[in-house]
Amino acid sequence: MWELYFVLSILIVLFSVLPKIPSTYWVFRVPDFGKIQVFVIAVLTFGFGFFLEKDLTWKIFQGILLLLIIYHGIVLIKYTPLYLIKDHKPSDKASKPLQFISANVYQFNTDFKQFINLINHCKPDVFLTMESNGDWENAFKVLEKDYPFQHKVTLENTYGMHFYSKLEISESKTHFFVADDIPSIEAHLKTTDGFEFVFFGVHPPPPSPTEEKTSKERDGDLLSTAKRVKEIHKPVIVVGDFNNVAWSKSSVLFRKTSELLDPRIGHAFVSTFHAKYRFFRFPIDLMFHSEEIFIDTLKTLDNFGSDHLPVYCKFKIDHVNDDQEERIDSADAEEKAEAEEMIEEGKKEDGERDAIVTE
Repeated sequence: MWELYFVLSILIVLFSVLPKIPSTYWVFRVPDFGKIQVFVIAVLTFGFGFFLEKDLTWKIFQGILLLLIIYHGIVLIKYTPLYLIKDHKPSDKASKPLQFISANVYQFNTDFKQFINLINHCKPDVFLTMESNGDWENAFKVLEKDYPFQHKVTLENTYGMHFYSKLEISESKTHFFVADDIPSIEAHLKTTDGFEFVFFGVHPPPPSPTEEKTSKERDGDLLSTAKRVKEIHKPVIVVGDFNNVAWSKSSVLFRKTSELLDPRIGHAFVSTFHAKYRFFRFPIDLMFHSEEIFIDTLKTLDNFGSDHLPVYCKFKIDHVNDDQEERIDSADAEEKAEAEEMIEEGKKEDGERDAIVTE
């Protein structure tokens, strides 16, 4: 019993301390993904400790666990309804409700029909796919009648992206901010009732032992997107598989640099990966938006065979109501300099990715 308690306690401490070390190497960045799981295990281990012999060692371990529970709880509570924030509503001059779906389809998932049925059932105004290659693009042809506006970046390296829209695309472009095989999509849209906004789709590479050894390209790509957002004077939505969690240092820096809002704060984690394992599921498919965007619904949808759950969002655009401006955090001079440094490090990093990836 003591052995189990000791091992769990050491692992909890390790997974809590590693993300605080300022290194981009994957060993230090990946543990941040599991903060929810670490918190839950810490609570269970703390409770389990009361069934053990209560000596000085027990007091030390219980004290450490309690401190870590409080630490993780303070961070995580922001992404639950327990964190009270003012719920701002759009005015009667807002746009009609709009919907989008964002989905990492998993390049090697061949259940195209299930995803197409999802789109036909939900009927979003726009949808974004990641890891979509030539096979997925061919499968999407049956949707092109309903989604006549498209922006396609067809790659076979698990970083392909496709954007389909019922709304008019007045302008669109593909960015390769830090590497020539990692795209981001920027699409300028106009609604049927005359509202304009910009939709960004992102999918930077994750830090992991099997992919990128560091988070440099991921962080550089995301912060390059944040800089680009600041140049745009329209309502903005940034969505995709960030391969990052909202509470990580680079995500917070992204939010401050872009001056966008995180709709998860005060509402829900919206965990998406891994789709098949509920307890080992992390919120890495993120969304950020400008103050003119008012979120009605943000949730995951049913699995369609991918390793990610799709994200569904319903929102309105309101140019009149500026109530959400109070929730914007801006980067200070030191944070701006740090963002620039991370962008340069991302550009210098030489990711070793194959042009064609097979399962």
